[in-house]
Amino acid sequence: MIRRIVSINEEKCNGCGLCIPACHEGAIQIIDGKAKLLEDKLCDGIGDCLGECPLGAIEIIEREADKFDEEAVKEHLAKLENKAKPQDRHKIPCGCPGTMSRMFEDKVEEDTEEDETAEVKSTLRQWPVQLSLVPVNAPYFENAELLIAADCAPFAYGNFHQLQKGKAIAIGCPKLDDGNYYADKLAQILKSNNIRKITVSRMEVPCCGGLNSIVNHAVAQSGKKIPVETRTISIQGKIIS
Repeated sequence: MIRRIVSINEEKCNGCGLCIPACHEGAIQIIDGKAKLLEDKLCDGIGDCLGECPLGAIEIIEREADKFDEEAVKEHLAKLENKAKPQDRHKIPCGCPGTMSRMFEDKVEEDTEEDETAEVKSTLRQWPVQLSLVPVNAPYFENAELLIAADCAPFAYGNFHQLQKGKAIAIGCPKLDDGNYYADKLAQILKSNNIRKITVSRMEVPCCGGLNSIVNHAVAQSGKKIPVETRTISIQGKIIS
């Protein structure tokens, strides 16, 4: 049948993944660094993903395509949900103590000389920090300001510890990791805790915009009104917005 359906220009696509959380049918996936439509029958042709692409690589066209199948979508989403269950995703059979949740005492600032031997004091208040590993009901989330940071941000921004000071933190990569899983996990954290504010620390590269999309979807899923601000870091290590 001839119908409306998503078309992705792979030459324009940079694999940022912003379109993935916007597709409520889970019809789009990053494969070999490019966004691709998995199956025609999973796409409803409405185009919620259109406005998320920063490069205009997605459009709606009319062509011969399989009929949209709601039952197939339900089965597909169920498989994605089972795959991304937090309790199953990162089971560590050895009981690795490195994943044990813990809080640290508040750090006291001390003046240090600016030389290569001077110790830089950490402001980290918790462990673990990876979004996949942080417990949903960790005590450090309650009544906290939350910093959601791209993996690269602490390496690029020299004053990152000042940015994270006093905040609970969770890190991840919106390009290389599962954005749908991150959005669901973060939504659970927001639902289960009183988060006062969210700061997104992302890099200036387009693919890092997926972090904002993940946070926005998580806030929407939580049903709460939580203020969100973004700190964008240049690849030269400066905050540019």
